[in-house]
Amino acid sequence: MLSTKLLSNIGRTRATFTSKCIPFTTPTTTSLTLDSYRETSFQSNVYARNRVIDNQIKSGSLNTALKLFDEMPIRDVVTWNLVISGCGRYGHPSQALCLYNQMISQGIKESGSTLSSVLSICCDAGLYDGGVQVHSRVIVLGFSMNHYVASSLVDLYMHMGLVGLSLKLFNDLSHRNLAVWNSVLRGFCELGRSNDLLGSFFSMNLEGVEPNGLSFCYLIRGCGSERLLDEGKQLHCCAFKLGWVASNLFVANALVDFYSACGCFVGAKKSFETIPLEDVISWNSVVSVYAENGFSLDALEMFTRMQLWGKRPSVRSFLGFLGLSSWTQNLIIGRQIHCCVLKSGFDCGSVHVQSALIDMYGKCGEINNSVSLFESVPARSLGCCNSLMTSLLYCGIIEDVVEMFGLMLDEGIGFDEVSLSTTLKALSVSISGSLASCTLVHCCAIKSGFESEIAVSCSLIDAYSKSGHVTLSQQVFEKLSSPNVICFTAIINGYALNGMARKCLELLDIMIQRGLKLDKVTFLAVLIGCDHAGLVEEGKMVFDSMKSIHGIEPERQHYSCLVDLLGRAGLLDEAEELIKQAPVKGASVMWSSLLHSCRVHKNETVGHRAAKILMELEPENHAAWFQASKFYSEIGDFEMSVQVREIAMAKKMRKDIGYSLIEVNDHICR
Repeated sequence: MLSTKLLSNIGRTRATFTSKCIPFTTPTTTSLTLDSYRETSFQSNVYARNRVIDNQIKSGSLNTALKLFDEMPIRDVVTWNLVISGCGRYGHPSQALCLYNQMISQGIKESGSTLSSVLSICCDAGLYDGGVQVHSRVIVLGFSMNHYVASSLVDLYMHMGLVGLSLKLFNDLSHRNLAVWNSVLRGFCELGRSNDLLGSFFSMNLEGVEPNGLSFCYLIRGCGSERLLDEGKQLHCCAFKLGWVASNLFVANALVDFYSACGCFVGAKKSFETIPLEDVISWNSVVSVYAENGFSLDALEMFTRMQLWGKRPSVRSFLGFLGLSSWTQNLIIGRQIHCCVLKSGFDCGSVHVQSALIDMYGKCGEINNSVSLFESVPARSLGCCNSLMTSLLYCGIIEDVVEMFGLMLDEGIGFDEVSLSTTLKALSVSISGSLASCTLVHCCAIKSGFESEIAVSCSLIDAYSKSGHVTLSQQVFEKLSSPNVICFTAIINGYALNGMARKCLELLDIMIQRGLKLDKVTFLAVLIGCDHAGLVEEGKMVFDSMKSIHGIEPERQHYSCLVDLLGRAGLLDEAEELIKQAPVKGASVMWSSLLHSCRVHKNETVGHRAAKILMELEPENHAAWFQASKFYSEIGDFEMSVQVREIAMAKKMRKDIGYSLIEVNDHICR
């Protein structure tokens, strides 16, 4: 039994606590037992400790928070929630799940917040098996209809690629709030399913759920990934009307990223200008879009301003500048960006930058630098190998391209559509390229599933046709389910090279009937076919239709084809008039063609003019002078022929000796 003194002390304590904490109404409301007092005191202590732990986690002192957690004799569900979410926030998912297991083993019943946090941690860390197990707890504890828990489950299964299961959970909800809808939008955005993303947005509006800034970020980012410019512009209008463009920096920056990804320079620039400079997140996107559109000075200015504002350049900026250097063959800018890359540490940390540097030096003709960079890469990636292959092809080092492909196979690096397409292009122009080599690469494409890729198919068509096996080219083309303009152009060019001009014209008509937009390369291939087959009227009709019907201005190559066609047919006066209408640049090729036709048809009048103009246009070209000398010799003007030859010899011009190759039993013979 308790002593009288202790009982009296408890009584005084109870009276003091009651008088201070609970207003007196009736005797029953003022009487507290010792147990209830202890419970209230412990609860008050736990609440205070929870606040301290929460503040420590928010300030970044996770270790201090965990130390306080370990020292607590009693913890409630809020305590566990705080440390679990804290571990997840600071990148310790395994520790968070370990704490969650301890919580369950100690008999603490989870709340909706617990389950939502743990599911999010499993989703972000890729611990999908753990997430599925937590789903079982959700069902057992009856939290399936909790919106926060449901949102986390939808997000988890979207990340796992189980879209059907995710949508089933979503559709089972009686009421879908904005958080759940955003989980669906995020899932479709990250999976690249733009149609489903936009369809969900439409359904969301039908249900009367108004999107917020986060919704528009997912929607705009999804359109940017798929380059859906028109749909993105409509979303821009919606976001602007609802006030999110002006009030939400993330939406404003997402628009800059979107227009940059779509290559819309004007849209990116306007979106960028609406954001205060200190709040711009998308500096790298703007720098990239300026560089990709050829505005080198503006891109460099933006790059400088960006760093003055303390923004660190990203891979995207460097890729934009290196792409600009490759496109314009500006080695000076390329080298300067290479220095920035080295200072920023991206030379070893980014495969994309390494590949872009190899490509840049190759396109600028510095193939030795490309090879050196490739050899210095710690781990040879597929991207770096592809960049070196395309650089070697660009610089005309054809045999090394084929060897590079073999190296990739031997070292287990693998290959993709770029590797296959580049190898086939090399084989199509290689002196050692054979049908057996093309067939071998074709087999690799079939086994790896890349045969249906447009780039690979077109390269196969080109390689087979250039080796004289146009039937094989036709078989590749016929297997394509929906050939585009590039595919049609490839097979037309194959027919043209093999003298099958009628086939070229038939395919041109099919393209027009299907509503495909013809380009300059397509017309050039058809004109080459007409030239080789001597179809004068058809060639003239195709040439005239370029501008009159299709709105395409003929270029020097188109004029050259028609001049050659007219010259072969003996229509030399007409060919001469056409040359006078053609662009001045590259006119020497046309005059050379005309002079050759004059030699064939013994036309001295036009030939004299052509020879004189050709020598004036090509004063240092031995081929032009020797061609003129031969023309004068053939028409009987031997004095002029000798004079032209002596001038050529005085200029130390030399004629290269030509040779022919033939394939015999899969071997190339000279």
